[in-house]
Amino acid sequence: MHTQHAQDRENDRMETGSFPIVRKTPKRSLSANPLRMRLMTSVFLVVMCALLGFGYMIQVNNTKSAYETMSEDELTRLISETTTQVQNLEQRKNELTDQLDTLKATANKQQEAEKIAKQNEETSGILTGRLPATGKGVVIRISEGSKTPIDASTMFNLLEELRNAGAEVISVGSVRVVTSTYISDSNDGLICDGTLLESPYVVKAIGDPQNLQNAVNMAGGVGSRLKVKFGATVSVTAPDTVKIDEVREAQRYQYAKRAE
Repeated sequence: MHTQHAQDRENDRMETGSFPIVRKTPKRSLSANPLRMRLMTSVFLVVMCALLGFGYMIQVNNTKSAYETMSEDELTRLISETTTQVQNLEQRKNELTDQLDTLKATANKQQEAEKIAKQNEETSGILTGRLPATGKGVVIRISEGSKTPIDASTMFNLLEELRNAGAEVISVGSVRVVTSTYISDSNDGLICDGTLLESPYVVKAIGDPQNLQNAVNMAGGVGSRLKVKFGATVSVTAPDTVKIDEVREAQRYQYAKRAE
């Protein structure tokens, strides 16, 4: 009995069983994967470069081998074909260069023509009074005569003196002076192109300031006549810029046509 109990205790011991030892799995480092990826990428790039270099060397060797195996007639024909291609390309290049030069010349001519047309349009617009003008010149202020009213002929003589002195643009009051401008007498005063002029009369002229001043202030001139005969006060100033904003519509001609 004693022996049986001892045998049972021996069988019940845990050490008699065979149990596998369970080991803990080590944690993977988070920084190991990027390092491994960079390493693999570097190795991959090296391998690719090596393969590309190897392929290039094979291509060069094959090309050299192809030329080396060609006969003299084949090489001559190849050189002749290459020369012909080069000549064709040079000819095409010259053709395109000529076309480009032609286009540039045409564009320059067109730009020059447009420039001239614009200048002519501006000049015509200023001369006909359709466009405002600015530049150096004089401003003349004439008060109403204390002795007798200023007549139309004297005022018109003033405009003619300014034109003779080189005035390019003239205005009287709110009227732009053009080639067809007239001044007439009326019971209410001076009429310029159908517009009543109010005193003091303001005349603006664009041109050489010195010449225009001399035309008004010279002895025995129209300025002296206005002072002596009519008792008017005449002042002439030459500001840095004279601006004439007075414009008029383009005249429509009924009978005159442009000659072809």
